[in-house]
Amino acid sequence: MTNQQPLAYIHPEARLAGGVTVDPFASIYEDVEIGEGTHIMGNAVILPGSRIGKNCTVFPGAVIGAIPQDLKFRGEKTYVYIGDNTVIRECATVHRGTAARGKTVIGNNCLIMAYCHVAHDCVLGNNIIMSNATQLAGEVDIDDYAVIGGGTLVHQFSRIGCHSMIQGGTKVNKDVPPYAIAAREPIAFAGINVVGLRRRGFSEEQVETVQGVYRMLFNSGLNNSDAMEKIVAEMPQTAERDTVVEFVKSSPRGILKGNAK
Repeated sequence: MTNQQPLAYIHPEARLAGGVTVDPFASIYEDVEIGEGTHIMGNAVILPGSRIGKNCTVFPGAVIGAIPQDLKFRGEKTYVYIGDNTVIRECATVHRGTAARGKTVIGNNCLIMAYCHVAHDCVLGNNIIMSNATQLAGEVDIDDYAVIGGGTLVHQFSRIGCHSMIQGGTKVNKDVPPYAIAAREPIAFAGINVVGLRRRGFSEEQVETVQGVYRMLFNSGLNNSDAMEKIVAEMPQTAERDTVVEFVKSSPRGILKGNAK
């Protein structure tokens, strides 16, 4: 049974699972699906094409499913998908996709803090934290467990690797590889996310492997391509080594520069 307040607007064609709570003055439009246990707070707006999972919370003033702020958008049918146990805080905005990808995606167990913007066709993995007022341009990819500091600006088509951390206020215009800390202006490598890795159960051996990969990448005097070849040739194969190598090799924008001073 849905807990619907009489002052909320819920379109008759919206599909709400059992246990969904909708507070007064929330608005839920047609072609919306919301999973069981989710809470839509007052003055939140859920627009057509939104698909929200189980046990999520959408705070007041948030807008999910608005059409893209992209002049190429021609009204095509696109979607927003939000996974389970994700929290969207006050006044955050998540826009639908365009013909480019057809969808904007936020995974499970994410925290999107107040005034963040997730633009069209972004794809966010699981367990991601976006701190207040972070702004993602279109078609940004963020991998699992990334943490993004407040006020960060992320350029269109950028990619942020898993278990990375972005210092607040950073302008991200290059790809940020896995396990890295990114900071400074212009953006640069500022070490590996040791604290985050240890908190998530990485062993000391795994952390040392990651450190060794980045020493070879940034301190060997080689360009990125040659450094990748040297890493593959000289370092034992591990999941952590291969995650970094595959990310760097597949980066069309190129990764951030080496150690920040």
